[in-house]
Amino acid sequence: MEPLIEVRGLRFRYDDGTLALDGVDFQLFPGETVALFGRNGSGKTTFVHHLNGLLAGEGFVSVCGLQVEKRNLPAVRRKIGLVFQDSDEQLFMPTVIEDVAFGPLNRGQDTTAAMETASQALRDVGLEALAGRAPYHLSAGEKKRVALAGILAMEPEILVLDEPTTFLDPPAQRDLAALLRRLPQAKLVVTHDARFARALARRAVFFEKGRIVADGPIDEIVDRFQWVPGTTSGEAAGPQPAG
Repeated sequence: MEPLIEVRGLRFRYDDGTLALDGVDFQLFPGETVALFGRNGSGKTTFVHHLNGLLAGEGFVSVCGLQVEKRNLPAVRRKIGLVFQDSDEQLFMPTVIEDVAFGPLNRGQDTTAAMETASQALRDVGLEALAGRAPYHLSAGEKKRVALAGILAMEPEILVLDEPTTFLDPPAQRDLAALLRRLPQAKLVVTHDARFARALARRAVFFEKGRIVADGPIDEIVDRFQWVPGTTSGEAAGPQPAG
């Protein structure tokens, strides 16, 4: 089986000299959901920003058989959808339906087709009834679902979610986990919340100082690094291996 994402030897240094990624190797296969764990500053978000070309380092990165480089970025960004930690960064149109239709319109669909695509995406996340609402009137959980609908409207093969439980109360977290389990796309979930990750993923990787230092079944990774279930503080109890 060919991987949807393949990364080999990825290195990246910020302009201030900080080495954020130091030789990352990774593969994601169809149907997988993988949790990305690690302390703040360990490289998780820097890593996922390389997958759609928001950042460009040294090494090899491919998505759905396309090397992530300038000439392929439009095609790559149709394959992979990134849901930001703060939904307000993705919601900017006057109404929910306009926000979700923005991507399809810019992809070339006419207004009627784009609105139908957006309506279907809102049905997929259970928010069609809010189509005419202003995004800033929504709850944090509703905003997260609208942001996700905007990504789904672009029909990606891969979803990348950066700290998806930020600002969500426990019921909204459970609702989001249930929704994500229903979606067929392969997923990468950057999170500090082991309970949420366990509800979605069977596999996890652990980032430390810009490297993936562990990759395996999620329960083993959580136990090895003594990750506190349900924590959202940005810190693990580890990272010393248990035992």
